[in-house]
Order: sequence, then C-alpha cells, then structure tokens
Amino acid sequence: MQIRVIGVPMDLGADRRGVDIGPSAIRYANLQEQLQRIGHTIQDKGNLFVAQPESEPTGHPRLKYLDTILQVSAELAEQVARSLQEGYFPLILGGDHSIALGSISGVARVHRNVGVIWVDAHPDFNTDETTPSGNIHGMILSALAGLGNKRLTDLDDWSPKLNKDTIVIVGARDIDKGERTLLRDNAIHVFTMSDIDQNGISTVLRQAVALAGQHNNPIHLSLDMDALDPQEAPGVGTPVRGGLSYREAHLAMEMVADSGRLVSMDVVEVNAILDRENATARLAVELILSALGKKIM
Repeated sequence: MQIRVIGVPMDLGADRRGVDIGPSAIRYANLQEQLQRIGHTIQDKGNLFVAQPESEPTGHPRLKYLDTILQVSAELAEQVARSLQEGYFPLILGGDHSIALGSISGVARVHRNVGVIWVDAHPDFNTDETTPSGNIHGMILSALAGLGNKRLTDLDDWSPKLNKDTIVIVGARDIDKGERTLLRDNAIHVFTMSDIDQNGISTVLRQAVALAGQHNNPIHLSLDMDALDPQEAPGVGTPVRGGLSYREAHLAMEMVADSGRLVSMDVVEVNAILDRENATARLAVELILSALGKKIM
C-alpha cells in the first residue's frame, strides 16, 4: 500500500492545549519505520499550517474558532481527495477531532458512499444548539451527517457528506443530553461500552463493519485515542474511565483491516503534554499498524 501521511496540528476545536503536538509525537514513535517494516511505502507531506489560539479570535461562544477550523478543513479536504485520486491511502494525524471534518469531506468527495467507523468515548454529535461547551470537536460527526450550523455542514458546498445509515460509533461512554436526543432521533448506530461489555468487541466490530460497509461501501476509520481506557492511553485531552482495553482496541483495528474496505484513516487527540513517556503516541502507532494489516502471525 502507498500511504500518504498528513499532519494537522489543530487544537482550536477543544479546550485543553497540547494536541497540536500530536502529529509530531506519533511520528517520533517511529510511525514511518514501523509502516515500512510491514511492507508499506510512505510519503509524509508534513503538517498543514494551523494558527495558534493566541493569535485567533474565539468568535461565537457556541462555535469557537469556526473560521479558522473551516479554513484548515477545506485545505485538508483538498489534500485528502488528491491523495485518493493519486492512488495513496490518506493517514491523517491530529490534532483534535475537529480535523475529521476535513478528512472525511475529502474522502466523501471521491467516495460518495463512504461509511464511517467512529471509535471514540464521545459521539461528537452535538450542534451549536446542544453543545455545552462551544467546542467544535464535539460537533463534527453531526455536521458530516448534515445537522447543525450551515457553515459546518456545507464545507465543500454540499451536504450531507455521510449517509446516517452507515455511521457507526464504537466505544461511546460520555454522551451529552442533547446529543443523546439527536443520536436517537436520527437513528445513528451507537455501540456503547456497555454493548461491548455484554457482547464482546468481536461481535460489535463485526456488526460495525457490516453497517458501515453495507452495499460494498468503502470505510473511513476515525480513531480518537480517548476511546481507550486512560490506563492504556493517559495522554488525551478528555479522558473517560472505563474505555477499551489494549487487546480490545487491537482486535477492533485488526477486524477493520480484515474487512478489506478501509480506504482512509485519521488518528486524533494525542496530547503529548499530558502523556507519560510518549506512551499514548506509541500506542497510536501500534493501532495504526493493526488497522493497516499487521498480524500477530
């Protein structure tokens, strides 16, 4: 596989600083060498430019840093779409989860029927009307489904980017009240940690792949490192206890790889400031390798 790595040092979508160092931390954990070791060819495009919060106006309190996030998202969407058209697998390194607006918009420009597996402690399905914080990283999946502020939904001048039937959230355990209502009203497939506890990660991932990949859809995988339990991934901005174990996360990635449907991936919310000895970034690299075909045997 030819893989194009794109870094997006975005920390405007969340309150806690530090995720802008995420792309560097993941690269420092030997991402390129490890991917080459399992047979992939790597082209690293470096990082997109993202302004620091200190130099940018916050804007509307329910849509913080909207203008800058949209500008970066448009550039990322262009790079992702071009990568796919040139035969590369786009691997996007965040940054906070607001970068998925650009990564998935770019994929959807090329694969209009793309399904999404969103591995995250949070569904990120708020809108500017339901958000308790105004942080845009919590509104991205709903915007891609065509809900919420028109400037977010209409990036690239079309909406929705995703069919609600092929959106699958895995590992959710921290859901806001208004967000829960939107998820139910729009019949979004949500597998909570309780579902994983009761049924096992293999059953849940088998269903997730079937739903996201129905009708032979290609799949985009969006991995937020806070999906894992904080004992496994301490360096995240919004940790929530009771997350995926080390082996559950690896099996999830392995099953996505085995589907043969994966066409793109983003990895987000590695916060190097909060991490211990780059453990979360090193785990991110391990999970990327599993998603891109590494096997135990």
